[in-house]
Amino acid sequence: MNSDLQKLQPYPFEKLRLLKEGCHPPVALDHIALSIGEPRHPTPAFITEAVLSHLHGLSAYPLTKGAPKLRETICSWLSTRFQLPKDSLDPGHHVLPVNGTREALFAFAQTIVDRSQPNPLVLMPNPFYQIYEGAAFLAGARPEFLNCTEDTGLMPDFDAVDAKTWEDCQLLYLCSPHNPTGAVIPETTLAQLMELAHRHDFVIAADECYSEIYFNEDEPPVGLLQAAANVGNDSYSRCVVFHSLSKRSNAPGLRSGFVAGDREVLGQFLRYRTYHGCAMPPHHQAASIMAWQDEKHVEESRRAYQEKFAAVLGILDGQLTVRQPEAGFYLWAQTPGSDTEFARQLYDRQNVTV
Repeated sequence: MNSDLQKLQPYPFEKLRLLKEGCHPPVALDHIALSIGEPRHPTPAFITEAVLSHLHGLSAYPLTKGAPKLRETICSWLSTRFQLPKDSLDPGHHVLPVNGTREALFAFAQTIVDRSQPNPLVLMPNPFYQIYEGAAFLAGARPEFLNCTEDTGLMPDFDAVDAKTWEDCQLLYLCSPHNPTGAVIPETTLAQLMELAHRHDFVIAADECYSEIYFNEDEPPVGLLQAAANVGNDSYSRCVVFHSLSKRSNAPGLRSGFVAGDREVLGQFLRYRTYHGCAMPPHHQAASIMAWQDEKHVEESRRAYQEKFAAVLGILDGQLTVRQPEAGFYLWAQTPGSDTEFARQLYDRQNVTV
């Protein structure tokens, strides 16, 4: 067996299951599940209909690279959303569809990490999406955690990272807007990280899956490709972004996203994925094209999240230390004591899972 498998932590939901053992929540209270980042807004009907109306294409193998129309649509969306220079994205080389960003974020490390080098590091924010850590271990690297604290605005303190760590870094995972704090990395910081990536020879993997859930329509979160273009890096060298329809379009079951950026890096990622067996089904591609072309349902979803935040923050006022995040759909509350004991007691007494 691959000995690196023994380094994998139990997944958070397994830890949560064990934490709740022995609890007996009141049966008179309906269970409220707040433990998984799963949208409760319905998937737009036009996306569902697109899946159903394209099932006739199942007799053909889909391309790992994805249909040209899908790649063109994604490039168009990226260029509009992040104000990228006209024609700076080549649909044939700068973008790859993926079956949800979870599998892509994991597979990406397997492509990037050179395990023949001494002490390969994969840097990541903490708290973090556990896929980043597992990807590092199974790529033969060591994860290095950059704590996100109140003192640093719930973002990593990149200035505190020493030169040796940057020199050993082969891959830097970013998450902005951050899961679960909702913090957004400023454009100036993204520019600083790009300079470090070129100086120390590493790749930036920016998980931007929450980029479309924000609360000021005039100030959408900045993206890594946007920051790259604004400093003249319109080849997007060492910059790769990950986007998904799971949160943007309330369609986690569609398993549809994309990776975009540095064409040389994506060329090697495509080479890996050709063996990985991960081509997106044709009916999912057809539905994805329609989803990326429509902004109305995304705007409606943002309005619904704003209403939900307003309602719940009113309820929690005076009960927990918490504030509305910059973006995303999580509340990162300060608990009165141990967070694990808080979660256990909340379930045991109120039938609420967090």
